[in-house]
Amino acid sequence: MKPVTRLVIRAPNWLGDAVMALPALDAVRRAYANTAIVLAARASIAPLFEEDTPARPDEIVVVDDRTETARLRDVRGDAILLLPNSFASAWRASRAGIPERWGYRAGGRGWLLTRGIRRPRGRVHHIEYYQSLVRGLDVEIPPEGGARPPEGGRHEVRLAARPQTLDRADALLREHGAPAGGTLVGFAPGAAYGHAKRWPPDRVAAVIAGLRARGATAVVVGTAADRDTARAIESSLPRGTTFVDLVGRTTLRQLVGVIARCAAFVSNDSGAMHVAAALGVPLTAIFGPTDERVTSPAGRADAVDVIVRDVFCRPCLLRECPIDHRCMKRIDVDTVLQSVAGRLR
Repeated sequence: MKPVTRLVIRAPNWLGDAVMALPALDAVRRAYANTAIVLAARASIAPLFEEDTPARPDEIVVVDDRTETARLRDVRGDAILLLPNSFASAWRASRAGIPERWGYRAGGRGWLLTRGIRRPRGRVHHIEYYQSLVRGLDVEIPPEGGARPPEGGRHEVRLAARPQTLDRADALLREHGAPAGGTLVGFAPGAAYGHAKRWPPDRVAAVIAGLRARGATAVVVGTAADRDTARAIESSLPRGTTFVDLVGRTTLRQLVGVIARCAAFVSNDSGAMHVAAALGVPLTAIFGPTDERVTSPAGRADAVDVIVRDVFCRPCLLRECPIDHRCMKRIDVDTVLQSVAGRLR
């Protein structure tokens, strides 16, 4: 194989996955220190890599389903590392004429890869999943970035907001009424995966009210698709209780900055949860139908509470609950409130 002078890395398509891929990207950056690395990502993910991350790409290229083949061809890479498992990602890389194509053998795409790695067996945390791929490509995982099984402690991912990101977040918070110098607690009550991942809005409202009584101001974030959830929270709040509503009002970089300004963060299993953990913000993570052993937030062990209720049907991984949503409804307000209050103390 010829020396690789330009390596393209195709990033995952979901925010949480992109965060969990950072330790693997760190290892690749170290292994290819003298190689130009071009990171190709969807518009919804690409801005993450403009922050201070271990990926440290030399160039960022925004792609979508329509333009990906052409954009990859223009990059003129010697090799491409495919973090998505899809057939389409390998097909487009092949069509783009990139001579070396590396990734997991999955989805019938093995014949499109020049180096196909066998996927790990069993239940594997996503951080380990990406690290296993690059390890199969003879990339050494540094000891400080080594993945550990959930039983042995939490994984750790590092992310920092750049100063200009924090400045823009501060301006946005002021614009929407956040008190100057006040204690902010962030909430991400939505989840792109489906309603089953969402803790009931009336319980989120109860925690917001409880924190307000303790002098903290809630900042609710999310995409435009979460606006109905934000309205449900607002309608459940006691009269006179307010929160800073940034749902559908942040870019990804503003979201990173806003979360970085929070003294604590409460979230369902979502991309925002992983961002908060990577930023080192004290986190209360609420898990229902998804498996915390696979997607637990990669923050410091002393800064993360993962709250679950062991019911017979979880983790079901369903988008909508076909019965009574017991995995979420059995998580009570006091448990979440005490978790956050403890972090604030």
